[in-house]
Amino acid sequence: MNKPFDSLSMRVVLAVYTLLMALLLPVILLYIYLRSRKDPRYRKHLRERFGFYEKVVPDAIWLHAVSLGEMLAATPLLERFLADGETVVTTHFTPAGRAAAQKLFADECASGQLVPIYVPLEYDWVFRRFFKAFSPKFGLVMEIEMWPRMIASARRHDVPLFMCNGHYPAKSFERDKRQFGFRGRLATGFAGLLIKSEPDAKRFRWFGAPNVAMTGELRFDRVLPQPMLDAAADIRTENLAARPVITLASVVVGEDAQYIDAIIRMRAHYKALGQPAPLFVYVPRAPERFSVAQKMLEQAGLQVRARSACMDADFKLDDAADLSRVDVLLGDSLGEMYFYLALADIVIAGGGFVSTGAHNVIEPLALKKPVFIGPYTWTIEYPAIEAIEAGVLTQCQTIEVLVKAIQKRLDDVTVLDRNRQAAEDFYQQHSGAVDRMVTAINTVLADRKP
Repeated sequence: MNKPFDSLSMRVVLAVYTLLMALLLPVILLYIYLRSRKDPRYRKHLRERFGFYEKVVPDAIWLHAVSLGEMLAATPLLERFLADGETVVTTHFTPAGRAAAQKLFADECASGQLVPIYVPLEYDWVFRRFFKAFSPKFGLVMEIEMWPRMIASARRHDVPLFMCNGHYPAKSFERDKRQFGFRGRLATGFAGLLIKSEPDAKRFRWFGAPNVAMTGELRFDRVLPQPMLDAAADIRTENLAARPVITLASVVVGEDAQYIDAIIRMRAHYKALGQPAPLFVYVPRAPERFSVAQKMLEQAGLQVRARSACMDADFKLDDAADLSRVDVLLGDSLGEMYFYLALADIVIAGGGFVSTGAHNVIEPLALKKPVFIGPYTWTIEYPAIEAIEAGVLTQCQTIEVLVKAIQKRLDDVTVLDRNRQAAEDFYQQHSGAVDRMVTAINTVLADRKP
């Protein structure tokens, strides 16, 4: 039942994949070009995608974080490696991920201790150039990224590659068991897997993955960005003292109409009571949706101000801005989620009202905020199940239930106080992933030594 990465069937599949990728090279380049028409950064540093680099660091630790979210999650682990004096190369597919590495580790990039580049395209000759340039001690692939050629090339060139902060959703696992199980079989090509939860770890072990360790979730180890929290506190004190604030974080395609309906319902509720309606902070997950979301909100008759239009880089409101007269603050920026969350009394985590599934709830829990979510949580099985059981995450099956639950929570100050303490306890119980990951990596590397 369980077949290793080097089985005949996997070799055949990888051979077909290699041929397919060779044929698709023009399509890949066309995709990058089309993306660059919206985001010119895609056409910059194109040579890196083919293994040609302006700056290299030998004997580096390699971390692959495809985009912004994965890069932010990896931050605590990178901080540990850098503090230990290691050099690091980070690879990314999106400009947002690359830019995040440069912004978060500006000093280390300037000194050459950290080098962010674009990930090699899925060809062995490109990875060969990458490995020759950086001679990585080992590699870490963040979360659910599993590229067949990356894994196969790392094995071929004897670079230990770990899945880091990994998870295997139950929905995907059940499907893979019934079918060929390509995802599960790919996992057997890693040198080790650092997995968020024990149920996830069991699913990888079922396919025969080696060195599976339950290490937890890196996001619980992130250091909170105090300047963002302070800026949010100042705005609450100076501009929003009389109004509750509800942040809708990482809203995805397909949710806008439902959340706009919820906003209108809640505004009508407080208007009927003669009380100030909440300020809604609306943060689309993808930057290309900022203008679309603003248009939809305005078409619903809501007064909207974009963060980019009313605040400077340090979150200072311009002289004409008055959030007390605004219905919705549009969060049209990247890398500032903690600011938007810190403004809130209550957080709604996006993605939960569409079948593609909910997004991260750890950041609002870190700020001890009551968090609400829709019915689709299979993407964040951990820590959603544990957080719901602990009473710090409320799952709502419909928008109507969500509206009533939020209104009830806002009306009871004692419940909000209890939630803050419960969230603090929950967060502390689930921290420590960095230490567990470093230990697991060192154990595997020690076993590999002759």
